[in-house]
Amino acid sequence: MRNETGRGTAGNGSRRRAPERDYYVDGNTVRRAEAAPVRRPQREPNERQRREHEEELRGRKRAARRNQERALRMSRSYVAFLTMAVVVFGAFAGLYIHIQSDVTARMKTISSLESQIADLKADNDEAYKRINTAVDLDSIRDTAMLQLGMCYAKESQIIYYSVGDDDYMNQYSEIPSE
Repeated sequence: MRNETGRGTAGNGSRRRAPERDYYVDGNTVRRAEAAPVRRPQREPNERQRREHEEELRGRKRAARRNQERALRMSRSYVAFLTMAVVVFGAFAGLYIHIQSDVTARMKTISSLESQIADLKADNDEAYKRINTAVDLDSIRDTAMLQLGMCYAKESQIIYYSVGDDDYMNQYSEIPSE
């Protein structure tokens, strides 16, 4: 339904706006297709306008090319600056690679030395256990007492002495016998 202004109205307040007219849409109804406005072909520009337009385009192209060439030109100082920047960057990159290779070589050396230390500790522990198991203290005591006539010290043979607060002692004379 349309009102006097030619705009459609809906009972629920929702309207759909078209570019030129408002329509009331109810259910599955579809509005009728309107014919597209007929466009008239443009008149071809006369020869003089066409030539002026082409000259203007050529001038713009020339100006754009000149601006592009001017932008691409580099002064000697700028080239020198870029060259120095590349040289400095190359030197830093070379130095960094040298330092990294040095660190890697030292890490390999440290790893090798740690491996040697672990092997030597294992060899020392093995030798210590072999020595401890090879020594029979009972046979040494028997040999000392029976063959060499040695005996344990008696209480009267033991002399005790006190040391001062220092953690070392100098002996200038014989130890007194009571």
